[in-house]
Order: sequence, then C-alpha cells, then structure tokens
Amino acid sequence: MAKAKTVKKVAVKKAAPKKAAAKKTKKVAAAKVSAPKKTVKKVVLAYSGGLDTSIIIPWLKENYKGCEVIAVCADLGQGDELKPVHDKALKSGASKCYILDLKEEFIEDYVWPCVKAGAVYEKKYLLGTSFARPLIAKKLVEIAEKEKADAIAHGATGKGNDQVRFELSVHALAPQIKIIAPWREWTIKSRDEEIDYAKAHNIPVPVTKENDYSMDRNMWHLSHEGSDLENPWNAPKDALFIVTKTPETAPDKAEYVTLDFKEGVPVAVNGKKMTPAKIVETLNAIGIRNGVGISDMVENRLVGMKSRGVYETPAGSIIYYAHNELENLCLDRDTYHYKELVAVKYAELVYDGKWFCGLREALDAFVAETQKTVTGTVKVKLYKGNIISAGAKSKYSLYSQEYVTFGEDEVYNQADATGFINLFGLPLAVRAMMKKGNLK
Repeated sequence: MAKAKTVKKVAVKKAAPKKAAAKKTKKVAAAKVSAPKKTVKKVVLAYSGGLDTSIIIPWLKENYKGCEVIAVCADLGQGDELKPVHDKALKSGASKCYILDLKEEFIEDYVWPCVKAGAVYEKKYLLGTSFARPLIAKKLVEIAEKEKADAIAHGATGKGNDQVRFELSVHALAPQIKIIAPWREWTIKSRDEEIDYAKAHNIPVPVTKENDYSMDRNMWHLSHEGSDLENPWNAPKDALFIVTKTPETAPDKAEYVTLDFKEGVPVAVNGKKMTPAKIVETLNAIGIRNGVGISDMVENRLVGMKSRGVYETPAGSIIYYAHNELENLCLDRDTYHYKELVAVKYAELVYDGKWFCGLREALDAFVAETQKTVTGTVKVKLYKGNIISAGAKSKYSLYSQEYVTFGEDEVYNQADATGFINLFGLPLAVRAMMKKGNLK
C-alpha cells in the first residue's frame, strides 16, 4: 500500500509540466482515428486499473468523439488491487464499471481443464494469463450484447500475445463486434509516454518510470515483464517478488501437504474438501510461505519474438506436480506417453488464444477419458522452493509390488525376458549384419 500512495503523490505533483506534450499526442492520435469516430458510440473496455487501461478511458473519449465507455473488470482473485478500481474507472470517464466475481468459474472451467491435460507452455509457463483471457473476453461479449455496445476495447500491446487471445475469443463468440486496440492506433510509443499521458490527465497509475514492470495478476499467478528483466542476464531482484517468499527466506523446516484428486481434478487439501477457488487460495498460502512456484524463463511469443518473464505460481506449481505424480501411478505407459504429446499441443493452443477452437474441445474429450482413473491422494514435501514427492496412493493404481519386487516372487518368470529381448532387438541385429556384409 505504501508504494501505491507514493505513485499517486508523484503523479499529481508532476501533472502540470506535461500538459503541452499530452495535448500534442492527443491531437495526432485524434487525427489518426478520425474515420471510426462516426460509427462507435459505446465501447466495452477490458479494465484492470493498471497503466494501459487507466489511460485508455480518456483516450477513447477523446479520439472516438466522446463515445460512452463501459469498464469491465474481472475479479480473478487479485485481492486488494480491485478496491479502487470502480471509483477510479468512473473518475477517469467511464459511465459504468462492472466488477465481476469470476473466481470459481475461472478455476473450474478454465484452470482445471489445463491441469487435467498437463498443459505447460515450453516446460515452464503454467498459463496463468493465457487461460484468463478467454474468460474475460467471454464476459466482455456478454456485457457488450447486454449494453448494445458497438465495440470492445482492450489494453494489450501490438507486440504481445494478449491482443491475439482477446480478439480470437471475441471472433469466436461474436464476430460482428468491432474491436479497438489503442496500442495499434495511438502515437504513444512506450510505457514512459503512457505515464506522462496519465500525469497530464491527473490519472493515478500503479507504476513509475523507476518501477515500471508490466504485471498481470490473478489468483493463479503473478507475472512480471519489462524493465531490468528485458536483459536475460539480469537475475530478478528479491524485491520483485510480491506474492511469494524467496527460497532463502522460507522456513528451515519442511512442510507436508496432501491433495485428493477425483478424475484428475483436485477436490481436497489435507483431507478437507473445498471449492475450486478455495483449494487454490489454500495452496497459495502454503506455497507462498515455503518459497514455492517461482519460474524465470525466456519464452517464444506467438508474434515471433522471444520475451523474458518471471512468474509466481505457488498453488499451481504444487497442483501440477501432484497431478503428474498421480498420473504416473494410474496411467499405462502408452497412454501416459501419448498424453505428454497432447499436453504440448494443448498448451500451445491455449497460449495462442485458441481456447474456443474445435481442436481444443476435441482434445478435451481425449483428456477426459484418460482422467477417469486419475483419482487418489498425493503427498508432497515443500522445502525452500522445492516440491518433493512424499507418497501417492489410488484404488486405480497400476503399480504392483508383487511384480516389481527385487525379492522372491511367484508371478514373474525372468527367463521370459530372453525371448522378448531377442525379438525387440531383432531390427538392430539385422542392421548390424547388413553393415558388416553378413546379411543373407
């Protein structure tokens, strides 16, 4: 909270000197979008109260002939960040501000399908922003239709993935609705210029030129991009981590946690049944205090460039780990290995904004079939950023101690392996004889 007050104070203090520059920007931007002014009377804006969307409200009204702007904020578990959002949106020029509690729908309908699929983008990213965007877009469409709006607007940049995720989702649900992407229209070229624009319009924003990370937060994760992270040689500063502790500051004593799954979905933590959102909240608290869930990666954006992101995903990291442990116990080799291939494609579809596509829905059917026996309990040990296996059990377990034991058994004839190896290795033997000229 102290940081937010400091930002507000700086913004008000420096507003006056920047008015001239802001007016110049406004004039150019207005000329650039003069044609659409005649047709857009009401816009539904995906609003978070962050830097981008904070300045988009006045920018839309200035550049689309005073059109009405309706702000829509999705409550996906951002916590205290949402407290000032409603009043701030109205003070910035919005006629209405919807704040939608979507936490349970988010986890149950968007997160759990990815968990069941084992979908992880490029081995590290647990899709925290990716699977939030289609849900937000769905609600934007619903409110746009309810309010009879002409257009939907978002604050995603022309360099990022989110523009694709928002717009593909809108195309899939309501292709007739116009989409406005200010970052592809206005003359603002950087986050510093956005901050100047905000100051000139007396709009407080949650960043400064000294602390200008681009962040996205929901109950699943917090992402950080930009600023000093743009150099992949720079290690993230300890002060960067807002959600979780660093491993160094986590307790010196391990903590154990059990997760119960039913058909691939978590249903209880430490034996206590909970709703989907409550499970994530509970595991977040446990993971945070143990420094779990930090991921630092250079990823391939859909638009063609590599970007560096640092993600805090405490609950998600525990859930994915435990789910995989249970699949190891309950899935046969062929199914498990093929599902690994499906998981890569599933994650790619979600990352690329194709949530509402036929292939993802078809893959869901395959995943659902594989999860029918993924029911049981997993125990993990958390210690200074590490998640360590501590046990797993299931009535559908394919593990047989009787077959695998190193002790004496009466069910496995080890001599049978001779014929298996001879047949399995026959192609290798034939190839070797061919290379030596001994093949007849």
